[in-house]
Amino acid sequence: MASEIVIAQTTIDDENKAKALAHGAVESRLAACAHIDQPFTAVYRWKGAIETATEWRISYKTTTDRLPELEAWVAGEHSYEVPEWITLPITGGSEAYLSWVVDESAAQ
Repeated sequence: MASEIVIAQTTIDDENKAKALAHGAVESRLAACAHIDQPFTAVYRWKGAIETATEWRISYKTTTDRLPELEAWVAGEHSYEVPEWITLPITGGSEAYLSWVVDESAAQ
């Protein structure tokens, strides 16, 4: 398996937008799958004020090869001025699952 697997994450303040971001990335084969977490409370500083919001986290499973395209696509579709975008390396796991991620996120 040549590609490395990563989890890329973003958050958004609307469940339907979260579903659209998840579905669109998988449909475009930018990610093999996407998980949407239950709503949670986010507390953060924004433009000098402490904000509190309800958000949904979307976690994409993809490859390092597809990551730049996924990042650009999410940035273009996201409604936030500065959306969260972090990536987490996968250091191990089921070979069958990791191969599936590579296959399903490969460009067609």
